[in-house]
Amino acid sequence: MLGKRSNQLGLFEADQLYLDHVGRDSFYGFVASQRGKLFQDEDFAALYCLDNGRTSVPPSVMATALLLQTYDRVSDEEAKARADFDLRWKVALGIALEERPFAKSTLQVFRAQLILHEKVMAVFKQSLTFARQTGHLKNRKIKAALDTSNILGRGAVKDTYNLLAGGIVRLIRVLAELSGNRAEPWAKANDLSCYFGTSSLKGEANIDWADAKARGKFLGSIVSDADRLLEIARRALTAHAPESAEHKKLTEAADLLGQLLLQDVERKPDGPSIKEGVSPDRVISAHDPEMRHGRKSKAKRFDGHKTAVAVDPESQLITAAAVLAGNAPDNEQALALVEQTEQNAEVEVEETIGDCAYGDGTTRQQFADAGRKLVAKVPDRPNSAQIPKEDFRIDLASKTCTCPAGQECRTLEPIGRRKDRNGERQDWLGFKFDPAICTGCSLRPSCVRAGPDKGRTVSLHPQEGMLQEARAFQRSGAFSPYRQMRQAAEHRLARLMQLGMRQARYIGRAKTLYQLLMAATVANLTLVASKVGLMRGRGSRHNHLFARTIGAVVAFVTIFILDIAHSLDLSISNSARKAGFRPGF
Repeated sequence: MLGKRSNQLGLFEADQLYLDHVGRDSFYGFVASQRGKLFQDEDFAALYCLDNGRTSVPPSVMATALLLQTYDRVSDEEAKARADFDLRWKVALGIALEERPFAKSTLQVFRAQLILHEKVMAVFKQSLTFARQTGHLKNRKIKAALDTSNILGRGAVKDTYNLLAGGIVRLIRVLAELSGNRAEPWAKANDLSCYFGTSSLKGEANIDWADAKARGKFLGSIVSDADRLLEIARRALTAHAPESAEHKKLTEAADLLGQLLLQDVERKPDGPSIKEGVSPDRVISAHDPEMRHGRKSKAKRFDGHKTAVAVDPESQLITAAAVLAGNAPDNEQALALVEQTEQNAEVEVEETIGDCAYGDGTTRQQFADAGRKLVAKVPDRPNSAQIPKEDFRIDLASKTCTCPAGQECRTLEPIGRRKDRNGERQDWLGFKFDPAICTGCSLRPSCVRAGPDKGRTVSLHPQEGMLQEARAFQRSGAFSPYRQMRQAAEHRLARLMQLGMRQARYIGRAKTLYQLLMAATVANLTLVASKVGLMRGRGSRHNHLFARTIGAVVAFVTIFILDIAHSLDLSISNSARKAGFRPGF
């Protein structure tokens, strides 16, 4: 049942006694000063039964604890210990010194409920509501700067042999659980015990790795075990209803093992072998199947996910956040982030700003179709000895193309189908210059790379008009302020990295999104508190007066109690003397 905190502040609670000692200008002091404002118990009522069961720990206390855990970047065990013994946490939570507010399992269950019911977004929105209430977020029309950064995944990344072994172990555990057995005995009964008791199946294999036949035989035994296990799983599925939790769990484990086989193993008549190259969307971890190989540049590769954020350049607030697959393009949820910004902050986004990752034609078309303005640099072309397309004057209205030598071409025709940045195939048109004209041109050596019987071909992008307009704008002086505004997203990403977002704490994107939103909440709250003076020792006169009043009351009560104790002590001493007692007896 939902537990609620009293609106009346306790006289001996830590935030009343030790707020100045901890520091009003600290994050803990700031959280204490916002008690009952940032989080209210009624905001989390949907997570509890309202008329039955034991009264819970007030969810406002739990939400505050999760906020402190994110700020201090500590484990669940350490968060429990700090809530019990750390004066700063007790002040922030507003609890008595002797109180131990929650168990570690309570913290974990509350977090799981937030993730399951998607309530962590409400926690994040509260930081934007607080920014509006304090006057830090003033405008109802804002700009949104977009950017991404990589998150290192929590799962272990292994080679093909150990990856397949991990998929086999995962399916064994599910099958054993559904049959009411432990994994090791079940595996032993089905002649699969070799996959347990070792940290690396490949490392324990006693084979000559220089021998191709030995490697093939070893891989063949793993594939054979996987096929046999998948057949057992198919038979076990018939015992469970399709909509049951058991059916879902077994299907997920079997699908994972099947995907690992398809992506990494090539079946040949003489036996299976490891595929050459890397399969698209390859699963790289059996512990976290949602992890992917990703790249931020040609030289920088990572294994995990991507964090994508939208930031208001003026207020520096993070207004939306998402977790993408590690191999997803940076612009995958660009439009969705803008729409989330409007919902989260209750504003209208008048312009969206991004780097060249958002400047492709497909993304521009998506924004144009949605009636939104996108400002982003057009991606640069790779260095080439050939005269670039930008040196040709293309007139879309008259459908003509004029080369640097002054020759005009009116031959516009299909030149093939190409993939855009999102992997979608599109028809491309192009201008084909007459080979006879190009043959006698002095610029031909640096312009045409085809044979002597071919002329120059200039492709026409499906969104050529948008790209021409964007290139002209980024060459103008009006583009310079947008470069500076885009840096706001980079700065807030750096703040998220300080709060631990470079490394995922949990398995899966849903839990990693929780981590991201909590970090964004802390980043917003600390930013607003510092800007409006709540973390710089410039609290309101009313707060200081209230603290001095409470201090005077506590001092009076303490003196009164000591005075009573002293009187009792004198009374007891006089009674003892009258009874004939002497000191030392």
